[in-house]
Amino acid sequence: MRARYVVDTNVLIAASAADPTQPKEIDATPPDPALRYKVWSWLDQFQQSGSHLVLDEAGQIHKEYGHKLGFNDFGIQVVIHKWSTAAVDDVPVDYDGDGNGVLPDALSPIIHDAADKKMVAAALASHVLFEEGYVAFAGDTDWHDWESDLAQHGVLLEPIIEDWSRQKHAEKKKR
Repeated sequence: MRARYVVDTNVLIAASAADPTQPKEIDATPPDPALRYKVWSWLDQFQQSGSHLVLDEAGQIHKEYGHKLGFNDFGIQVVIHKWSTAAVDDVPVDYDGDGNGVLPDALSPIIHDAADKKMVAAALASHVLFEEGYVAFAGDTDWHDWESDLAQHGVLLEPIIEDWSRQKHAEKKKR
């Protein structure tokens, strides 16, 4: 585990769907229960670790989490645990008029998913403040499209189910 992570919402969703104590019928990617369990295991280890969760000061990342999951879902409980153990780093993120995270000019046209812009902006701020900016993700293969550009800006990716996500990404590229 790294010292701190921006955790993409898809990680919380897949882990909540696979929670062995309270599995929930959630539309999550990947659909394979074994892969979801791997995501759950990563998030469980993250919860128990000293790693920090990176969120934006404006609360937009947490707001997105709340739109997708309920209070009792495992993913939200991990966020609450990180808060209760003072393991959340709130970083400054600027937002544009549409509510999207503002990125440097070099990254803005590359990160085409508006919802992920705030995640990238938070990782960039983490890199500036803490000299590291990691994004953990599971079911969203767009991150692989941006990997080299993000690395040039100090943002590194941690694909939790990397074999699966790289395969899905390659399949998407062939289309």
